Amino acid sequence: MADLHERLAKDTRAIGETAHVWLRWMDDQRYPWVVVVPKLEEVTEWYQLSEEQQQYLLKVVNRCAKHLHKLTGAAKINIGTLGNMVPQLHVHVVARFTDDEAWPGPVWGSGQPRPWGEGEQPSWLGPLRERLSHYDKEAD
Repeated sequence: MADLHERLAKDTRAIGETAHVWLRWMDDQRYPWVVVVPKLEEVTEWYQLSEEQQQYLLKVVNRCAKHLHKLTGAAKINIGTLGNMVPQLHVHVVARFTDDEAWPGPVWGSGQPRPWGEGEQPSWLGPLRERLSHYDKEAD
């Protein structure tokens, strides 16, 4: 099993985990943003996953996207696996709004992050965690 890359550990906070993935949220008040990280050693690209692993990851990402969309009322959900700064495979699920500071461009490299204060968290996080917890057994 892999360790969470130090940059992901620094920039995100835990939502929860399953036997196969870590579920994290980006510590940036500007965007509702989930990061899904497979617990696999030396996997940097989607194609390196087995078909079964791809299907599992897709299922988790889709659930995150669906619930994040419903909870935030976002205009668009962006899903991406860039990996230019962090080689460990991870999938970004970002809720976007027509009035967010990066719209209509990408969130990456746009402005400066605004971290949450100690003990603070976004209002969508609790409900998202609750909705995703129902899938832990089924997704594994």
